[in-house]
Amino acid sequence: MTPHLILASASPRRRDLLTAAGLEFTITASGIDETLTAGEDAKAYAERMARAKALDVSRRKPAALVLGADTVVELGGAILLKPVDAADARRMLDALSGATHTVITAFALAGAGQVIESLAVSARVTFRQLAAGEVDAYIATGEPFDKAGGYGIQGMGRDLIAAVEGGRDTVMGLPLGAVLAALRRRGIDASGG
Repeated sequence: MTPHLILASASPRRRDLLTAAGLEFTITASGIDETLTAGEDAKAYAERMARAKALDVSRRKPAALVLGADTVVELGGAILLKPVDAADARRMLDALSGATHTVITAFALAGAGQVIESLAVSARVTFRQLAAGEVDAYIATGEPFDKAGGYGIQGMGRDLIAAVEGGRDTVMGLPLGAVLAALRRRGIDASGG
């Protein structure tokens, strides 16, 4: 019997990517503490969060296959999470302006309260040089506030980007090819079965 797939995330971007891939799933957001540990690097943090999200939901719904994911932006060794306010978004966008950063999205699959598989995938994104007025106008849209690094590649934030090396889906929040391959190994394919 094919296990039921649960996405342990309220992210509309992850939901849209899985839906576009033809997967059938339900959503149960996790309630984990997402505090960064002192000295933790971006890859370790993203993978720890993805695993913790998948485990949290899997412990509540052990018969299902649970997909957890987390995305972080790393610039010069600093981890940029979701901005807490407009000033924080401005700080992030000013730092990203004219620079290349790494986006790391990790995902984990859990079942019966145990992580079965996890992987962190990265992409590199280069911003063009941004004018102060552009940053203010982008912040005023509200788009930066629920996104790591303060921008969304799938929305108006795409206009801030000069180049992407790697998967745009990784930058959006789910490395779809790797996720679909992992799901196929567990008996779930993109036809919904």
